[in-house]
Amino acid sequence: MPMSLAVLLIVLVLLPLVAVVFFFNRLVLHRNRVNEAWSGVDVQLKRRHDLIPQLVAVVKGYAAHEQQVLDEVTRVRTEGAAANTVATSESSAQHLSQSLRPLLALAEAYPELKANQTFGDLHTQLVAVEDALQMSRRYYNGTVRDFNNVVEMFPGNLVAGPFGFQVRPFFEIETATERLAPQVALSESGAGNNSSEQR
Repeated sequence: MPMSLAVLLIVLVLLPLVAVVFFFNRLVLHRNRVNEAWSGVDVQLKRRHDLIPQLVAVVKGYAAHEQQVLDEVTRVRTEGAAANTVATSESSAQHLSQSLRPLLALAEAYPELKANQTFGDLHTQLVAVEDALQMSRRYYNGTVRDFNNVVEMFPGNLVAGPFGFQVRPFFEIETATERLAPQVALSESGAGNNSSEQR
């Protein structure tokens, strides 16, 4: 067997093996990028998930404070209406005046309340998380596109199938309501029970 024929046989055997190793490594590289990109999306989803209850808690906490003041005023006023002597009327009037002070202070200081600032800070954080989530989703979808191209295109598909590499799904938003940022609806009564999150 001549030397050139032996070299040709070695090349014919090694060339497909080198191609398989090359495409396998390329698939692994893209799969790892997809996994890393999903990790970024997952972090942003968790941040949003953790932020929304904080936002709702601040609103409920503020509403509960306001509701407590209103409940106290209502209670004292009801007691005053039941007063039937001068002494009890005077006492209930003093109690009503005392219970109105926090309510008036609340009305005057409403824009300055720390809870309001906290709500504003949490809202700003929520917007930032939504923006970061959108960027993470774009990056993830880009890595999925690249991975899927290697899996589906020739000759990568010849290596992907036998080694179990499958097309990955995109992170898509199915409905128009899912395109909305999470929203917190505040009730007029301040009870905070109408809070809702939309995906």
